Amino acid sequence: MFLISPHKKQFKANLHCHSTFSDGKKTPQELKEMYRKKGYSVLAITDHDVPKNHSYLNDENFLTITGYEGYVRPDPSAKFDVYAPEIHVNFFARQPDNETMICYDPAYCQFMKKEEQAKLVRAGSERPREYTHAYVNEYIQTARDNGYLVAYNHPYWSMEKEEDILAYEGCFSIEMCNYGSYLMSRLEYNGALYDKLLVAGKRIFCHAGDDNHNFFPEDHPRCDSFGAYTMLLAEDFTYEAMIHAMETGEMYSSMGPRFHEVSMEGNRIHIECSEVGSIYVFTGSKRPCRIHAAQGEVLTSADFEIDDRARYVRVSVVDAYGNAADTRGFFRDELEF
Repeated sequence: MFLISPHKKQFKANLHCHSTFSDGKKTPQELKEMYRKKGYSVLAITDHDVPKNHSYLNDENFLTITGYEGYVRPDPSAKFDVYAPEIHVNFFARQPDNETMICYDPAYCQFMKKEEQAKLVRAGSERPREYTHAYVNEYIQTARDNGYLVAYNHPYWSMEKEEDILAYEGCFSIEMCNYGSYLMSRLEYNGALYDKLLVAGKRIFCHAGDDNHNFFPEDHPRCDSFGAYTMLLAEDFTYEAMIHAMETGEMYSSMGPRFHEVSMEGNRIHIECSEVGSIYVFTGSKRPCRIHAAQGEVLTSADFEIDDRARYVRVSVVDAYGNAADTRGFFRDELEF
């Protein structure tokens, strides 16, 4: 069985992006041209509490996903505190024309004029947002009930405790890498956290995105574009197919490497990928399967036998620059061994 099928086309996507509709420095049109030139096919412009349909940018080779980034802070005024925890989530609309604002709170709508806020389609509670497990779960469920997929953003940057993240229900995926945050600290690669979620039985996928604001030009070392992306494996190039790939975990996260194939026959796993220095298969044990290239050499494939006690299977490959690509976790009841 294929975990990453060689027969499905892979579409390069940035699923976290900010424009001049919130605190980004590029217009949606400029963002499209930037990403199109770099070989991307899909872009989700996820401005802060600004739900927008950008399908006017779509053409036969480029597709936008409707959505926005919502967040909850401990301070009722939504004031930013660099030392305080908070939660950010991306809402991805199942239908491109869905611009519903979830749990409207004017304290969070700093990028929208009052007349724009008055025209919003709203759903859910409109009491001030509360930084509690109960409220956040209500927030997520309201979004799901109103046509959104919900993704958990930049866990390191958000400074939340693991027990907080474990308490949240309903997110379909978590950012394995958030490149903007990764540039700040190199700590926003979340492989260890993702494995802890899988060990705890969380059925959650992983993806990556730039979270770009473009305060620096493309040739600047602090440019936050083009550093982390999601490859969507879809049957065809339509909005519905991309959402289906996201919802079903037909995707993987990357900071550079590519998977060509990941397949299993019995308890044997076969991996084919672009040139890398290391290949790992994590199973929830202290000793993942792994192979490392000899100095001056590269790996493009590997085969391993998976232990009968494996809790799940997920593959990670790392290139010579330390950039990783990661599949989601596949649990035993999804596998044929």
